[in-house]
Amino acid sequence: MKTLKLIIASFLLMGTMNIQAQTNEPNNKETNIATETINVYYFHNTRRCETCKAVESVTMSTLEDSFPEQMKNGEITFESLNIEKEENEPLARKLHVSGQALLFVKNGNKKDMTSDAFMYARTNPDKLKEKILKTIENL
Repeated sequence: MKTLKLIIASFLLMGTMNIQAQTNEPNNKETNIATETINVYYFHNTRRCETCKAVESVTMSTLEDSFPEQMKNGEITFESLNIEKEENEPLARKLHVSGQALLFVKNGNKKDMTSDAFMYARTNPDKLKEKILKTIENL
């Protein structure tokens, strides 16, 4: 019985050491690239008004027109997410989003552009574009 306990303890110890070795390894190149990515998230409801649609449209066109290469190679990403869908709940919770929101996230830094987006998307899209470009520059 003592031998069996010793064998089990040895396996548990080796498993723990293996887990520690895996978590202490330096990040690989892909992980480092991912941390430099600017992720743009637009959370919206199922029912959408014209301003909501304009926020998405102006944001997406600004990113595509101003950063085509970064969008293509994944340095900048854009996701439009219905906050009412269950599959988007974990990300919304992680980013502390409970309603419509336009967020720019890089290296854990989050810039909330929701107010500016809803203020300018329809009435002054060039002003919103300018603010988006400045936000990306300062992230």
